[in-house]
Amino acid sequence: MILLRPSHPRWVSFDPPDAFAALMDLYERNYINIRRLLPVMPPARVKCVSRASGALDLHLCVTERCRYTTELILTYQFDQDDGSTIAEPNLWIRVYHDARQAEVVAAQPRHCPTFAIDVLAHHRPERIHRSTRWRINRFLYKWLGYCLHQGHRFATGPDHWVQEMLSTTPSKPTPS
Repeated sequence: MILLRPSHPRWVSFDPPDAFAALMDLYERNYINIRRLLPVMPPARVKCVSRASGALDLHLCVTERCRYTTELILTYQFDQDDGSTIAEPNLWIRVYHDARQAEVVAAQPRHCPTFAIDVLAHHRPERIHRSTRWRINRFLYKWLGYCLHQGHRFATGPDHWVQEMLSTTPSKPTPS
C-alpha cells in the first residue's frame, strides 16, 4: 500500500540542511548531475570544453582517475585585460563511482568567501564543518542544474578530449 500522506505528522522527519543525511543526499544528486553532464568519464590528464549557445564555455579538467574515484576541476574561465585568465568558481570535485556520489573537496571562489574550503582543511576532512560542506555542495548542485539547463554536455568520445601535456597536475585552489 502506498501512502500519499503520512499517517501521523510526528512520524515524518525533515533533515535540516546541514544534517549528515541531507549531505549524503546532496552528494547523490551531484553524482547524477555530473553523470548527465559527463556521460563517459575521460581518462586522467584530459581537458574538455563544453560550449552551449548563449552560455559561457564550461571547462573540465580530469586531474586523477582511479578505479573507484575520479577527481576533476569544473570552472568557467574569464580573460582579463592584462592577458591573464581567472577560473571561477574553480571547484575540485571528487566522484565516487562505487558509492555513486560526488562532493566538492576544494573550492576558492573569489566572490563568495563563505564557500571557501581550504584544500581538505590541510588533508583533514573532519576539520571542515558539515554546514560549509553542505553550502558548497548545494552550490554545485544548483550550478550543475543551471549548466544542464543551458545545454552543456561534454563530448562522449576521445576525439573531443585534449590530452594535457603538463608534467604536473594543476594546483588546487588555496585561500587568499
